Amino acid sequence: MSSERGKDIAEGSSRTNPGDQQQPPTPSRYESQKRRDWNTFGQYLKNQRPPVPLSQCNCNHVLDFLRYLDQFGKTKVHLQGCMFYGQPEPPAPCTCPLRQAWGSLDALIGRLRAAYEENGGSPETNPFASSAIRVYLREVRECQAKARGIPYKKKKKKPNQGKGSDESSSTMHFS
Repeated sequence: MSSERGKDIAEGSSRTNPGDQQQPPTPSRYESQKRRDWNTFGQYLKNQRPPVPLSQCNCNHVLDFLRYLDQFGKTKVHLQGCMFYGQPEPPAPCTCPLRQAWGSLDALIGRLRAAYEENGGSPETNPFASSAIRVYLREVRECQAKARGIPYKKKKKKPNQGKGSDESSSTMHFS
């Protein structure tokens, strides 16, 4: 009988013993976060006056949502008039606002963009993929970098430096 079970496993059979219980796989951290973000955005739309159906959601609703989230941010963003503006590590506290970090917003938009399409939305009408959203995120990134005195530089792709002795990997260059 055990050889029969081994054959089933090898061939991918779905036969199980009555004692075996198959549970659905636990969603990854990313999938769980994506579902939470999607539910939060849906709740945000429902709480608007008047409520906004998802089918009528556009990039302006997404931008309003991102601005709404700023109130829960933990990143100090110095204003231009602040004496610490442009300093990466200010020596004293100030009254500048806390905001959502650019990286958090960028990751959030990525998850919501994927969730929109997974929930039946068309890529052509995806409000999270709008150019207005990309412009907003770029402005947030630049503003936060200036406020901290750290210019944002796009990272260049480095060649894959494997630890093996394979010569083909050491001669591969990216432009």
